[in-house]
Amino acid sequence: MKRILKLHVNGEDFEILTEIHKTLLEVLREDLGLTGTKRGCDLGTCGACTVLIDGKPHLSCLTLTADVQGKKITTIEGLAQDGQLHPLQKAFAEKGAIQCGFCTPGMILTAKALLDEDPHPSEEKVKKAISGNLCRCTGYVKIVDAILSVTDKSSES
Repeated sequence: MKRILKLHVNGEDFEILTEIHKTLLEVLREDLGLTGTKRGCDLGTCGACTVLIDGKPHLSCLTLTADVQGKKITTIEGLAQDGQLHPLQKAFAEKGAIQCGFCTPGMILTAKALLDEDPHPSEEKVKKAISGNLCRCTGYVKIVDAILSVTDKSSES
């Protein structure tokens, strides 16, 4: 059964006619063309599909789109502003925290939620925050360094 759903994604309002059983991951990728949100395990165990819903990280593969109407959804495409990368996106590139890039959107969005809540987290807190985001390439050291480098820059200003 199809239904019109009203979504607020990356600062824009959308009305889409879609199946009510579709997950947010499916709607973002298939209906809105926002392919930065990655399809990984489809079981909620890898974190590749992480998006922010009202500022908190959520697994879009486990979230029914109908349940997020009226909420603020942010994907990796929504972080850059006025053609400028978000500081976390820059840090991941500068610190070599991206290899295949598959986990990167979910990692960055999870890190953003952490830094919004705690602008100066400890290394342990960073590791705990990203523990639900799996990376098979980097070994996490450069990812943690990238996240912590953003906290260093924010303390200098």
